[in-house]
Amino acid sequence: MPLEVGIVGLPSSGKSTLFHALTGTRGSGDVGMASIPDDRLGRVAAVVHARKVTPASIRVVEVRGTGPALLGNLRQVDALLVVLDGFSGTREPADDLETLKLELLVADRDHVDRRLERVAKQAKSGDQRLRREVSELERLLAHLDSGASLADRREQLPPELEPLTTKPLIAVENGPGGIDLKLEAELTDMTAQEAAAFRDGASALDEVVRRLKERLDLIAFFTAGEKETKAWTLRRGENALQAAATVHSDLARGFIRCEVIRWDDLVEAGSHSEAARRGLQRLEGKAYVVQDGDVLNIRFHV
Repeated sequence: MPLEVGIVGLPSSGKSTLFHALTGTRGSGDVGMASIPDDRLGRVAAVVHARKVTPASIRVVEVRGTGPALLGNLRQVDALLVVLDGFSGTREPADDLETLKLELLVADRDHVDRRLERVAKQAKSGDQRLRREVSELERLLAHLDSGASLADRREQLPPELEPLTTKPLIAVENGPGGIDLKLEAELTDMTAQEAAAFRDGASALDEVVRRLKERLDLIAFFTAGEKETKAWTLRRGENALQAAATVHSDLARGFIRCEVIRWDDLVEAGSHSEAARRGLQRLEGKAYVVQDGDVLNIRFHV
């Protein structure tokens, strides 16, 4: 499953514009895919003469509102992009950010309260596990009622809660002090060559994606073949078996070993065979911790 990011914001802040700029998608679906730019990918693809080049991507979800029920749709995302109005002149982005943080806190409070009500009824059966959960939820509810967020709690939270206030939050100001989202959305509808002619340098959205990667502590690895060369993301510290599962569950289930080479070593050598001849390629097992820029060839049998 790709990583997911949710887009939230107050009315007319530019949420839909950011969604379109990131995904190139219009309409009411509110779910799309955003590519993660990586200059290394094209260079790796050129070495193997790839017919198809596919960047890594992040699933983007937009919610049209800020009530607890709507925000609850974002409980399974990995991070939140908060769009702030910096163009209308009628609102202060910093104030809007605090308002949205409060909305997230209220949504978490509502979520804990509803779960407490449900589990308390079930705990009347005498199940000790449920009774312990009731006690924990009561403490969490008191914590939230004091105005603190669940991110302030040092104790481990029940995994089924999936709180919003503990997710990485990245603010995107829509306006002169941040990003002109309307312009970026318009450029998304152009060809790459046309958009480059209007831009002075890289897309401003690249910075948003870079901040996402940084907050989620992501690395990129590559699979390189003539049919397709593709970039993938992993959390820093994850291993070769997890990388295999990211590509396809069959690769993880039948994992034997993986051939590993640094992307720049492959580019310099000019081919996999030359890299192997130079001793730049090595075999690793499933526990190998994948490094940013690794090119993996996963050997498997199912």
